Amino acid sequence: MLTTQETNNTKEPTIPRFSESYMDPSADPREDFYSYSVGEWIRTREIPVDRSTWATWDELQEWNFHLLKSILEDSARSDAKPGSEQRLVGEFYKSALNKEWIEELGYIPILGELRRTEETTKREDFARCVAELRLAGVETFFSTYSRADKKNSSVYAIYLDQGGLSLPDKEYYLADTFEEMRKAYRDHVCRMFVLAGETEEESKRLADLVLNLETELAKNSRSRADLRDEEKNYNRVAWSDLDKKFPSMRLPVFLESIGVPTVEYVVIGQPEFFEAIDKIISEKPIEKLRTYLRWRVLHTYAPYLFSKVEGEDFEFFHHKLLGQKEPEARWKLATRAIDDLMGEALGKLYVESHFPPEAKRRVALMIDDIRDVFRKRLSQLPWMTEATRRQALAKFEKFTVKIGYPDRFRDYSSIVIDPKDYAGNVRRASNFEMKRQANRVGKSVDKAEWFMSPPTINAYFSPTENEIVFPAGILQPPFFDVTLDDAVNYGGIGTVIAHEITHGYDDQGRKFDGDGNLRDWWTADDEREFVSRAKTVVELYSSLESLPRMHVNGELTLGENIADFGGVSIAFEALERRLAEEPAKREEINGLTPEQRFFISWAQIWRENIREEELRRRLTIDPHAPSKFRGAIPVLYHPAFDQAFPPTTDADKTGETPRKLTIW
Repeated sequence: MLTTQETNNTKEPTIPRFSESYMDPSADPREDFYSYSVGEWIRTREIPVDRSTWATWDELQEWNFHLLKSILEDSARSDAKPGSEQRLVGEFYKSALNKEWIEELGYIPILGELRRTEETTKREDFARCVAELRLAGVETFFSTYSRADKKNSSVYAIYLDQGGLSLPDKEYYLADTFEEMRKAYRDHVCRMFVLAGETEEESKRLADLVLNLETELAKNSRSRADLRDEEKNYNRVAWSDLDKKFPSMRLPVFLESIGVPTVEYVVIGQPEFFEAIDKIISEKPIEKLRTYLRWRVLHTYAPYLFSKVEGEDFEFFHHKLLGQKEPEARWKLATRAIDDLMGEALGKLYVESHFPPEAKRRVALMIDDIRDVFRKRLSQLPWMTEATRRQALAKFEKFTVKIGYPDRFRDYSSIVIDPKDYAGNVRRASNFEMKRQANRVGKSVDKAEWFMSPPTINAYFSPTENEIVFPAGILQPPFFDVTLDDAVNYGGIGTVIAHEITHGYDDQGRKFDGDGNLRDWWTADDEREFVSRAKTVVELYSSLESLPRMHVNGELTLGENIADFGGVSIAFEALERRLAEEPAKREEINGLTPEQRFFISWAQIWRENIREEELRRRLTIDPHAPSKFRGAIPVLYHPAFDQAFPPTTDADKTGETPRKLTIW
């Protein structure tokens, strides 16, 4: 049942909007555009104790939490029919908030998985054990999923990629920078084994086994920047050759056990990593392998178990690693879990209540404006030859858009949701998703599928589908606000739209054709020209120091940085076209021109305060540059910036080289 503590509504959040009150007028926009645009907001907003950041996305997430909480609480109280979306999410929500029952169950919900790891005493049985854990939502040595085949986008392929690390990235295991974090991680693993019933001395030994094995995996893992190379990470291996190449892994047994039909080939992302796993399985003591599998079960399910385990997991993975002071409210954690595991069930209820058709119509019109500008750019780009231009335009004409929510929502009615079995619900939902992905391998791609749930505050470009997708969650202020002027909306959701379109032509997206296939359609001269321009972007961002002795990784963030430049440039031109067609809209508002409001709006969607621990993690793993650079750099290098924010003194007007950096 829902306790009083968990059902009492907290103070209702307000939806975040563009505001001149966030600005710091004392800052010179030409010297510090980010502070000029959001300095007052940065100064007056503290990071909540249950967060590692406080940003636009967090503010909007709080608003979304408010909407979703109402849906989940109503669902939990309803008597909806079994198998309906309302019944499923309501029962799931009740199970997450049923703390008394979770405490009473202890480790019972995962005894089956723990017992399975202990019973795995022969090397030839590891493949089946790893498969059974994967069906329970526990990834061990590698990740497994199905998506459209990157070189035959009409059918689903099965992908196996490097994985198996519990820390955020290989650098956490290898770099001197993270030595103290490794010690803290080892201590955490030790405490988790103590909670699981081992002695202190034995737990220290087991923690060493886990850390040593994961360090081996890290040493054989590719860097985040290398993982962005689509060609390098697409390696077909014939099904019949899997046992020859990786005999100890017994991959056919693993794949059959999770429900993948026998197909012609498997896509192995990083063959050298799988060779290393094969060697580990063949040479390491079985006890070490079992210990690692056992740890992965404990680690995966810790957030869904009793308070001592859940608290220990928070203490390391959120407090120590991210700097978060306190856990989020339990109902928020439950909401995140349900959205992650049954997002389209929750999303269907969300859009029925909170996504007006007018929003979809207005965003569609803005997308048309921005598409026209991008098409014009492709047609007139001076550095591109006609041979490549024809291919680029052909790809663009096949480009599609999804707005708000799927035309057909996923059916979760086959999942058994028990209001007294939170961890079991997580397991069964994970099993459903893995089997769904496994069973479709070799079949035709469902072009209607979404890879984000409707409440998600984000957007994406899918290269294999050649489409951009905007969930309902992001089509709200401050990204899209029907009460504000076009300049603010083009600087908000307009730049997001143009950003996602540009991803189709960034350093990796450009390698896919109009049908979503990974193939080389560029002439050698055009490729050299693109790479030369991209190198300038890499050098610019690599020069930016975000923490002492920690710079932005220009290679890792290249795709997002190209998309940010394209997003600002293309949306700005679309706004100028809109203002030319409707000149009555060209007016100053609160002393700011439309162009100024556009640039400030862009910066304001990147307002953020962030804890140092979380910033350090993001600089290591995140393909996006830090927010303060995203909000400023594409504006400062825009050719219209000097006109929008002209020099104020004669000294400023002399000796200055115009800043300009463009690809698209």
